[in-house]
Amino acid sequence: MNRDVRMRYYILFANYEQGLALREILLADEIPNRIAPAPRAIQGDLSCGMSLLVEPEYIDAARRSIAEHGAAYHRIASLEGQIRPDRDRYC
Repeated sequence: MNRDVRMRYYILFANYEQGLALREILLADEIPNRIAPAPRAIQGDLSCGMSLLVEPEYIDAARRSIAEHGAAYHRIASLEGQIRPDRDRYC
């Protein structure tokens, strides 16, 4: 089985408005990200279920952008190997 075991960074939010606002900020700062469901293992009580997925090579830039803009978020969590190319298909 060919599994992608790269570290993934998920930015979690208390509500969708925070998530969509940060997505716009990151896109304006040219930091690649995508909307993804928050993995159950890290979702927690506060998370709304939405996350922004940021690849490892961009997470430091994302943190700087969050700090610079004072963007609201719940937390940033990392997990290994959550995307399975043989099973997960996205448009």
